[in-house]
Amino acid sequence: MAQYLVKRVLGALPVFFGITLLVFFLMNMAPATIADLAGGEDASSAAARAALEANLGLDQPLPVRYVLWLKELLTGDLGLSYRTGQPVLGMIAQRVGPSLILTGTGVAAAVVIGIPLGVMAAWKPRSPWSRLAGGLTLLSFSAPGFFLCVLAIFFFSVVLGWLPAAGMYSAAGGGGLGDLLRHLVLPASVVCLSSLGNLVRQTASACGEVLGEDYIRTARAKGLPEWAVVWKHGFRTALLPVVTTILNHIPHIIGGSLVVERIFGWPGMGSLLFTSVSSRDYTVIMGLTVVIALTVLATGILMDLVYRLVDPGVGWGGEGR
Repeated sequence: MAQYLVKRVLGALPVFFGITLLVFFLMNMAPATIADLAGGEDASSAAARAALEANLGLDQPLPVRYVLWLKELLTGDLGLSYRTGQPVLGMIAQRVGPSLILTGTGVAAAVVIGIPLGVMAAWKPRSPWSRLAGGLTLLSFSAPGFFLCVLAIFFFSVVLGWLPAAGMYSAAGGGGLGDLLRHLVLPASVVCLSSLGNLVRQTASACGEVLGEDYIRTARAKGLPEWAVVWKHGFRTALLPVVTTILNHIPHIIGGSLVVERIFGWPGMGSLLFTSVSSRDYTVIMGLTVVIALTVLATGILMDLVYRLVDPGVGWGGEGR
């Protein structure tokens, strides 16, 4: 296992360096240069601009600047924000927690609801469970995230007045767990519904295929309880596609949900990315892109490890046994 893990990490390194190369050169091709954003009015004259570029290292050739930026990146220095002057790493660290709370809660709720619902839909194809699963899946795939956000705010905040429409805590104070939960309900519900459709569909599809296999009929013929046939034999065998769907949400959890966080005013990674793009804060955009890219690569490695732990038929060398 250790050998395989080292091999996968080494295989991911060229992809990571390729992403950093692409991100760096794309940011340096942007219409407004870093000197324009960092200097503002101070960079209006040619002399002031030249001095600023020399101070920022922008007078160096682009490949040299990339190597210098990569060296700082590998030491954990993501630079300073041109909008706020704060360290980018600190800004990202402040936003990871809220994103984990919001999207983690939403995805966890989708798992708790979606897996049993998908299993029930596969077990009883023409039951109310199946119709409920189909309706939620259709709503999840067809309704855009921003529409669900607006709809939730209109009914539960404006019409009924039950829940707050924006923020993580009340502006008037509070700040306790109860205040956080009240603000969390609406955005987490939208994240849950957006993630629910794919999870229900994958679970129902995987379980539906497995429940038609010969060994399932044999288990029933032996007199095993139906719940044991479905959950111990059927769902366990169909676990791999479901695990894949769940693991695919990890980058989304770390990176946050841009639309949901923006509409609900939630101070997470997605909201930071939106603000940084709007203000052309290139250092923050580059830092966020690198962090999300690392999360995606780590998720791919984790997915391979889980495959091999869940399914013993998949060898650690990549070949089936």
